[in-house]
Amino acid sequence: MAEVRGEIELEGTVLIVRRILVHYRLRAPEAQREIVERMHQIHADFCPVARSLRGAIDIQTSFELTS
Repeated sequence: MAEVRGEIELEGTVLIVRRILVHYRLRAPEAQREIVERMHQIHADFCPVARSLRGAIDIQTSFELTS
């Protein structure tokens, strides 16, 4: 599951998306944390949306493991 939040600012009279914050809740055992951390570090490089927005909008991601 992912929770996504956009941070929007007013620039003149136009609303601009400045940041997108994505928080993943992953069902995985703690023993797999290292694998999840490695995947989390590189996943944006393989995401079409993240690659399209890179440089225009700051995208920040985080995750937590749930059981």
